[in-house]
Formats: sequence, structure tokens, C-alpha cells
Amino acid sequence: MKFKVSNWASYEAGLRRRGSLTPWVTDEAIAKWQAPRRLSPGGQAHYSDTAIETALMLRLTFHLPLRQTESFMESIFALLGMTVSAPDHSTLSRRGTTLPPVSLGRMPDRPLHVLIDSTGLKVYGAGEWLQEKHGGRARRSWRKLHLAVDAASGMILAQTLTEK
Repeated sequence: MKFKVSNWASYEAGLRRRGSLTPWVTDEAIAKWQAPRRLSPGGQAHYSDTAIETALMLRLTFHLPLRQTESFMESIFALLGMTVSAPDHSTLSRRGTTLPPVSLGRMPDRPLHVLIDSTGLKVYGAGEWLQEKHGGRARRSWRKLHLAVDAASGMILAQTLTEK
């Protein structure tokens, strides 16, 4: 299979950007960050369900404990120059149990334009950092992650993790 690339420099720059993390927050998300006032008696929630779900999704994506999730969100907001505060770890823990579980959506009934990509993942084992620090060769274990993504919505349709 051959690919013709008309502008090699932009293609190369695109490959370098594949590993970058570029966060952005829309104005709609900021508008929904604060919780609406409760009309019933009791304490007022400071963060909306959207804010809590966002934090918990970041936590799941990057496999972070709650305290690190709080710090990670604060650092993203600081980098973006935003004055929004992140929910603290105790709020995430308490409010996370009250939210409905995330359910997978139905497959669309329309024809799909599917993008498939694979990437190699290095699996670190116990003691590998010692070998890296003090030298020596070790057997590297690799896995390959294959994703099928709907081009229109960005929804992951299928995924699998394979051996070498």
C-alpha cells in the first residue's frame, strides 16, 4: 500500500503532534460548571454534575487517584489561564457515588465512516526502573492497542489489546 503525501513537512508535524495533549474548555462547559441553586433545604452544591463527571472521566482516563485528579484539573485551568476551580477530592468521592453510571450508547443506524488506528504500548514490570537506572538489558514487553472510531462523532466503536 502506498500513500502520496503532498506536503511532507505538514505530515511530519502531524505525526509529532499525535503524542501531544492539548486541553481546551468550551464556554458552554464553563457556563455549566457551577451547580444550580437548590430549592429544597440542605447544603448547596458548588459544582454541577457536569463538573463532577468531567473530573471522574479524567480520573479514569489517566488512572489517577482523587487527590491527583484535583491537582491535574487545577493545573489544566492554570495553564489555560482560567479562574474556574476544580472540585476537591472529597467532593469527587462523595458526589461520584450519586451520579448514574456511564452507559454505552447505541450503535448508529446510519452507515459509518470508521477510522482504525493501532499504537504500541510498552508494559512496565516490577523492578524495571532499577534496570533502567543501573543499566542492564531486560526483555521488553509490548502490547498493541487497536481502535475503531466513528469519524463523524469520535465515538470508539471497537477496541482490542493484542500481544506483540
